[in-house]
Order: sequence, then structure tokens, then C-alpha cells
Amino acid sequence: MKAVFATAPDPDDPLSAVVVGHRPDPEVPQGWVRVRVRAASLNHKDLWTLRGVGINRDQYPRILGCEAAGEGPGGTRVVLYPLLDSPPGMSDETLVMPAAQLVGARPGTLAEYFAAPPESLLPVPDHLTWEEAACLVCTWLPAYRMLFTKAALRPGDTVLIQGAAGGLSTALVSLAAASGMRTWVTGRSADKRDLARRLGASAAFEPGAVLPEPVDAVIDSVGKETWTHSLRSVRHGGTVVVAGATTGDVPPARLHRVYFHQINVVGSFSGTREEYRRLVTLMRTTGIRPLVDDVLPVQEARAALKRLADGDVRGNLVLTWSEDDREAHCEATRRMSVWIP
Repeated sequence: MKAVFATAPDPDDPLSAVVVGHRPDPEVPQGWVRVRVRAASLNHKDLWTLRGVGINRDQYPRILGCEAAGEGPGGTRVVLYPLLDSPPGMSDETLVMPAAQLVGARPGTLAEYFAAPPESLLPVPDHLTWEEAACLVCTWLPAYRMLFTKAALRPGDTVLIQGAAGGLSTALVSLAAASGMRTWVTGRSADKRDLARRLGASAAFEPGAVLPEPVDAVIDSVGKETWTHSLRSVRHGGTVVVAGATTGDVPPARLHRVYFHQINVVGSFSGTREEYRRLVTLMRTTGIRPLVDDVLPVQEARAALKRLADGDVRGNLVLTWSEDDREAHCEATRRMSVWIP
């Protein structure tokens, strides 16, 4: 089958390891099913895989990709839930962190096919395109968990989202605004801040700006560059949700501020099946949907990954395998204009 894969880890020049070529068809253990991939969204985890973060060199070459939407048995529309091989009796909540079981120990989703146990497949809402559905599990589901489970935010609360235009940031803005939260964002450029406002943000600020007042929670997936600002921006007793570290994971701790202001610092990763169900319900009732920046053929995978690495993204970048899928993006773009003012 055709796939996008990394030949070997390269921390200095990760994009040089990207190859679009042939890999063996996935093995389908007894009781598992094969899924035909229709669309796959890029994720920062793909860049980490190219650099060799958390993966042994003997696990290369390896197929990239964290999330995808495709056709299961009988043509069912499904997405891949990241928890594979869950031990009997273990709950989603207990195992919510090891999404690396998908992106670490097993081949990724940037291929024509993948194999999974039926319980790892979740239904795709009928109102979403393939490209939109490909953004649900590793982008929108974690965003839902960050806002409603980890930060425990409610309508009327104020949340600051560090970063304005990436896939996770646009999901956070859309979900928070649609749920009645006062939604503030930071963004490095005027066009990114304008995009956040069009998605429903109440206000957009330059990075590091002094806010009008402290917020109830901060969602920070940026890391080193924004950490001090996040701690300064949250109210006494508020929550900072750590959702990533794209600019580095060793910022100054500023522990005196954490304990003196009794700030809750919590980590968040992935999401549960129940959270997925609630996410889909919220999307249906409000009409919000993933923002797809561009749909590209897999032959342009390296260029798309460079855009992701450079931060040149407004929403999600999605790769597809056929011209039919690319033509479907035109319809997706028209539908998006309905809900983006």
C-alpha cells in the first residue's frame, strides 16, 4: 500500500526523513478489521516522530499519522480512537494518556489502510465531511477534554487560549465560544488574531500582553514561550491546563506564584469515548465544525509538514489519497463559510 513514512529519526533535519512510497499492507489480527483511509489530518506528533522523540531507532521506518477518517466494514464511516489493546476491566479514563499506543507502538494513519479492533473505531457524524472528521480524535476531542473536564469551565467563565490559528487553537476557540464562555486568545500576527475573532473569540491579544483582568483558566499548548504569561494571567485559584510544549518543555517553573496564588496546574491528553459522544452532540446542536486550512494530496506531505513546522496553518492540514477526496474539499469549504462569520 502507499504510505507517508519516516525512514529514520533526524532531530536536526526531520523533514529530510519524509518519504511517500510503498509499505506492507497492515496485518489484520483475528477479530480486527481493516479500514480504508479517506482523509488524515497532520499533527505536531508527526514532527516529533520525525525527530525520534519517544521512539526507538529500531522502530523505523514507520508510518506517520495520528488521526484519520475512513471506511470500515460495510462502508461505515469511522475514526480511529487512539486506545488500542486496552486490558480487560480498564476504563477509558484510566487509559486516556497512552494514546502513544497508536502513534508509538503501532503504524500511523497516513496510509491507504490501517487495522484496528472494532472497539477502537468511533462513528463519524453524518454532517461532517471526511476532511472535517479527520480532525476529531487528536484535535477536537482533546480540546473538549481540556475545556470541560480538566479546566471544568462553564458558560460565563473566561478562558485564555495561548495561540490563535492552529488546529487545536481553532478547536478550543470554537468550542469555548459556542458554549457561552468569554474566550480570549493570543496570536503572533494580526491575521491570526482576526481569525480567532471570526471563530467567536471575544478578544485577541499580542503574545505576552497584559490582560484586562485575570482569567478563570488558561489553555497552554505552546510551552516555554508562553508559560510565564499563562501563570500571570490566571486568577487566584484558577487553572492552567498544559496541553503541549511546541516551543520547549523546560520553562521557568515560577513555583512561588503557583503556591502563593494556589494555581491548579493540570495536564491533559486525548479524551474518552464518553467525551467524544458529548463532543459530537455539542457540534450537532451548535453547528460548529473543524476548520480545514487546506486539503493536499499525499505527494505533497513534506511541504504540508513544513507548513506545520513553520506555523503556517489556519486550522488543520489534511492529506487525501484521491482526486475525488480533493474535490470534496470544495464542498467542505462552502459549508465552512456558513458558520464562520
